[in-house]
Amino acid sequence: MAGSKSSTNPDSARNRAQRFFSSTEKRDTEAKQTIENERAATDAKTAKLHALKLAKEAAEGISAENAVLQKSPTSRARKPRDKTA
Repeated sequence: MAGSKSSTNPDSARNRAQRFFSSTEKRDTEAKQTIENERAATDAKTAKLHALKLAKEAAEGISAENAVLQKSPTSRARKPRDKTA
């Protein structure tokens, strides 16, 4: 009956189960934290890229406006109309 001692001791079974569940909970918590950290990093990269996109669009808009302003409308020399008709 020496081998049946561990099966009759409910405390040892409870302790093994508790260790198993606590290690499982620890792994789950670490996995969730890793996912949260990756999500935060992705959100930061997305915000940075969005800011760069807006800056680029603003710079392109300013350069397009400057190009239009630099090309001031000059009076074109009109060709004389042909009054033969």
